Amino acid sequence: MKKTFPLFVFFLFFSCASKKDIVYYQNIDGLNRPENASSYEVKIQPDDLLMIIVSAEDPEIAMPFNLASVTVSSTANLMSATGQQTIQPYLVDKNGDIEFPVLGKLAVGGLTRTEVLKLLKDKIGIYIKNSIINLRIINFKVSLQGEVNLPGTYTVASERITLIEALSMAKDLTIYGKRDNILVIREISGVKSYNRIDITKADFINSPFYYLAQNDVVYVEPNKTKINAAAVGPNTSVIISAISILISLSVLLFK
Repeated sequence: MKKTFPLFVFFLFFSCASKKDIVYYQNIDGLNRPENASSYEVKIQPDDLLMIIVSAEDPEIAMPFNLASVTVSSTANLMSATGQQTIQPYLVDKNGDIEFPVLGKLAVGGLTRTEVLKLLKDKIGIYIKNSIINLRIINFKVSLQGEVNLPGTYTVASERITLIEALSMAKDLTIYGKRDNILVIREISGVKSYNRIDITKADFINSPFYYLAQNDVVYVEPNKTKINAAAVGPNTSVIISAISILISLSVLLFK
C-alpha cells in the first residue's frame, strides 16, 4: 500500500483523457456524403509569387509574354559566384494586381488558378493561337504551432493541402493536444478570420477549413493534462518521489 498510494495519486492527477478526446473521425459512418463534390481551388492573394510561363509552337512568338530570366548566385562570394538562370516570378501587389508583359496590369487577386488561366488565355489569344500557359503559386506555405510534434512553417509543393495533411507534416498532434478545438487563422483580402475545428467529429471534412489556404496558421492548444503538469512544474517526478518517501516513513513510524 505504501508504494501504490503515491502512484495512485499520480495517475489520478494526470489520467484525464478518454477515447472521445483522442480518436479522429468518430462519427464518420453516419456522415452524409455530399451529392455534388466540388474540387477545391485556392484563390490568389496579395504577396503571392506566381510562376507564369507562356509557350507556343513558335518559341519566339511566346517570348515577349515571359519575364526575362535572371542569374541567381549560388555562393556567398559574389566575385567568384557561379549561378543558374531562373525565371522571375510575378509578385501580386497589395491591390491584387500583377504587371504582365505586353498585357499590362492584370487584376488576379481573389481569382482561382483556373480563372486566372482563362483570363490569360483570352487576352494572349489575341496575339497567339493555341498558347500553353503554366501557372503555379511558388510560395504557398502553412504554419503549425502548439501541441504538434514538429511545429514550424511548411512550404507546400502543390496548391491544395488538407488540415490533416498539414498535421501529418508536423508528425501529428502530441498526446497533449486538444483535438476538438484546433484554431485556424486565415487572412483573405486583408481580413483575418479565426476558426475552431473539431477533428474528432468527421463532419469537419465538409467545412471550409478542411482545405487550408496559403499562409494559414494552425494552432493546437494544450489539454488540461498538459496545463496541470505545467502548473505543478518541471520537478513533478521529484515531488512525487519526495511524497512517496514521506508516506513510507509515516507508515514505518506510526504503524
